[in-house]
Amino acid sequence: MPTTLNLELATVAYKVVRDIMAVKKGESVLITVDSAGCWTVAEELAKIAESLGARVMVAYHSTPVGVGKVAEPYLPDSLKAAIPQTDVWLELNTQWLGYSAPYEEALVPPNRVRYLCLCGLDVERMVRFFGRLDLKAQDEFQNKVVEVTRRARQMRIVTPAGTDVSFENDPKRPVLSELWCHTPGAHFPLGQIAWAPIEESINGDIVFDGSFYAGGPADLPSLREPITFHVKKGVCVEINGGEEAKLARQWLDSLNDPGMYHEAHLCYGFNPGAKPSGICVEDERIWGVTEWGFGHQGIQFKADGVSAVSHLDGICLNSSVWQDGEQVLNEGQVVHPELVELARKLGK
Repeated sequence: MPTTLNLELATVAYKVVRDIMAVKKGESVLITVDSAGCWTVAEELAKIAESLGARVMVAYHSTPVGVGKVAEPYLPDSLKAAIPQTDVWLELNTQWLGYSAPYEEALVPPNRVRYLCLCGLDVERMVRFFGRLDLKAQDEFQNKVVEVTRRARQMRIVTPAGTDVSFENDPKRPVLSELWCHTPGAHFPLGQIAWAPIEESINGDIVFDGSFYAGGPADLPSLREPITFHVKKGVCVEINGGEEAKLARQWLDSLNDPGMYHEAHLCYGFNPGAKPSGICVEDERIWGVTEWGFGHQGIQFKADGVSAVSHLDGICLNSSVWQDGEQVLNEGQVVHPELVELARKLGK
């Protein structure tokens, strides 16, 4: 695929700013991009927001070492102050600021901030993620996945790499469909369904065989060997694997925060344009993956509210999923009768 895609990017930026974010005249728009991020995307988003009559600021800053609260010491005070004071925040950082103190302040109700995580996305990924998808068909599919998931109480996930984990869902907790960003709060790129299972019900082995992102030296975009989390009652009690598992364990121990071992959320990946790339925001949306987050738990999940200094995400490829004994995915392929035809409309 060409690396410029200038015309395509303009169309995508327009779709993201006008349709997905619903930016209106007079609103303030903050775009954050660290030095490792894609300035071209930031500039194009800024142009579209400006053309719609928004008041735009692009904040370019050095790349933090680590994510979440670990990133805070690297942030200028002016940026920390600006984040909670905007209407719309588009984050293009490679080392994301999600779960940092400014992020939490921006998203605590009744704050007005509409946040969209575009972390690490470059021109080519933006085009695949947004520009070449049928948003209406994607919305219809995701809404049905949410409906099916909300009905489920007992779930089991298995993968060829060795994942075998069971848990229960709480019907009072939300199941979030990531597509539209029209309301205040945290939002993420389309193609992901996210929720928080009942933490103490989670038991089994979670084997990350796609990629693993914990910030700093434990950002592992293409795992050579699987990393296994042995989970009891929602807490990782042991990490096994090769050298990369050792590196992950050392990094998590160095944070000196037991909260980093607590499960925070679970997601389905359902973006037809996503492919393995070594970028967390893309990898966790590959069609048919499941993604597990540990550490700090976002307020959007309305769950136990686990607090931790940072957050990690790991990808399990080719997932097979059962909800109350009925199979939803078979090694990454949709098999649930209410979803098969909707997936076919998306080319899956």
